[in-house]
Amino acid sequence: MSEAADFAVSGPAAANPSHDHAGGGHGHHQGSVIKLAVGAIGVVFGDIGTSPLYAMRDTFAGHHPLPLDALHVFGIVSLMFWSMMIIVTVKYVTVIMRADNKGEGGSLALLALINQSISGKRWSAGIVLLGVFATSLFYGDSMITPAVSVMGAIEGLAVYRPELAPLVVPMVVGVLVGLFVIQSRGTAKVATLFGPVMLTYFAVIAVLGALSIADHPQVIAALSPHYAVQLFMADPFRGFLAMGAAVLAVTGAEALYADMGHFGRSPIRVSWLALVLPALVLNYLGQASLLVRHPEALASPFYYLAPQWFQWPLLGLACAAAIIASQAVITGAFSVTQQAIQLGFIPRMTIKYTSLNAGQIYIPVINWALMIAVILLVLVFERSSNLTAAYGIAVTGAMAIDNVLLAVVVLQLWNWRLWQAVPLLGLFFALDAAYLSANFTKIPDGGWVPLVMGLSIFTLLTTWSKGRALMRQNMAEGSIPFEVFAKSAHSSAARVPGTAVFMSSTAHGVPSALLHNIKHNKVLHERVVVLTVAIQDVPYVDDAERFTVKQYGAGFFKVALRFGFLEETDVPAALTRISMCGEPFEMMKTSFFLSRQTLIPSSKPGMALWREKLFAWMLRNAASAMEFFRLPTNRVVELGSQVEI
Repeated sequence: MSEAADFAVSGPAAANPSHDHAGGGHGHHQGSVIKLAVGAIGVVFGDIGTSPLYAMRDTFAGHHPLPLDALHVFGIVSLMFWSMMIIVTVKYVTVIMRADNKGEGGSLALLALINQSISGKRWSAGIVLLGVFATSLFYGDSMITPAVSVMGAIEGLAVYRPELAPLVVPMVVGVLVGLFVIQSRGTAKVATLFGPVMLTYFAVIAVLGALSIADHPQVIAALSPHYAVQLFMADPFRGFLAMGAAVLAVTGAEALYADMGHFGRSPIRVSWLALVLPALVLNYLGQASLLVRHPEALASPFYYLAPQWFQWPLLGLACAAAIIASQAVITGAFSVTQQAIQLGFIPRMTIKYTSLNAGQIYIPVINWALMIAVILLVLVFERSSNLTAAYGIAVTGAMAIDNVLLAVVVLQLWNWRLWQAVPLLGLFFALDAAYLSANFTKIPDGGWVPLVMGLSIFTLLTTWSKGRALMRQNMAEGSIPFEVFAKSAHSSAARVPGTAVFMSSTAHGVPSALLHNIKHNKVLHERVVVLTVAIQDVPYVDDAERFTVKQYGAGFFKVALRFGFLEETDVPAALTRISMCGEPFEMMKTSFFLSRQTLIPSSKPGMALWREKLFAWMLRNAASAMEFFRLPTNRVVELGSQVEI
């Protein structure tokens, strides 16, 4: 690990609940709200949009099936509708999306925002750990979503042609392998089709639902909340268990918030309220009407909504929607990983930019790890109904954690009065707690999968963060002030032409590479620059705040570069814009010196020995600082040392 890899995470972050970042807050998205709304339909709503494929079916034919009668059908539709209204429309679209970090959303962006207001408080460490665990659960969701969405869609093949059932799993695996293989080529061109395809998909499922409702209009009464209440009063235990499947109707709600930076708050709200919500409600009501009239359609109420002549086109459209939903969550995993690397929770990884848009990235390690995990899930669980048991835990766990983070925002950042905040937060906590409790009953049936995934990833993330902190502390011990070093080194070493940039993890002290260089080579360049790269708690840094320069005389300088956690850390490009270091930087006359530490696990207090060994393994496998900072390959010198923590 190089010293340069040890970022400092700092900087102000603003929470302005009244300002609408319609373009994502950083000015690189243009266009009308309608155009952005169509784009949002193609990216943001793929997960929740494919829920009708399996949500109603699994409620009545899943691991805790309900009796298929009017009471339970009406009750479940009422529960799904009001869950979408409270969790998606009120909680996410209306309230949480007002909490943005310069236009960006998502658990890590929100955590970085909150960290500014709670830093130093007794419970701040607990909030950070909750945010990290929510991120860990997101990775579990990223593995399950492609498997359950694509499998739920392709299972329509067996619905229409039962003799083709043995081909479902091989076809699912083939589609998923193809999806992951094309990630390295970027999705910019394909993404232009996402909006129109999903627009068509939502229009089709809305029409199919409306046609079915017309055959039994009484089902519209299920939108009344008293049917949900009646369900729990008449059959409380099975109603509670059914919540574990009913929550599938709101999976993907967190994507609205996470993708806010790409499209803005207003376009997402418009697309949800004007198209997605009405289409989903119509389709669920249509499925309910079908089940009341034809209980035998329970095998797949979504596919049996279609008339015979439209069955195969619906299968193709549903498969396309499932692939788009999977693509969106894979891209989300890349973005979350980039944020986590910049914020210091994950080791450096190779990040490739697949287009001129900085948001279009590809991370090979994450891509192939996700592919292996998704295919294993498909091969082990074999049916989407088996996978949905694993699905709910990750979703409800992340939603519950979002409630805690929202409570901090409402009370600490927005300063709401208790009488305003408590009723709303109480409603959110009560509903999410009920859904989470219901999903705990599915742990033996597969709910353990996201928990094991989440805890494993949580261990990796916290081990890396703690190990970095201990290593920083170790390197800081015994360091000498840079001012003292500059005065003494100036007269004690020969000066050679050129510029030497020594990357440092901290603004204090002298980088070990500089000490090793003067100790072994006994020379200094005419211009010596100690460079610190700081990742701020904001997604983008204004150009006016990009760097600061401090001069110490005799050719010694300290430079601090600042990047947002969504920006590319291109150090050479940033240096060429600095003119306060005596002369402009020319890469062919500049050498970059990196310190690479080799960790030796020891019995020192700080971390358990097994975690030290895990950290050492992560350290060895971290990507090169040279590649991460975009340094010229022929201008880099690495000097190593051994460190105990």
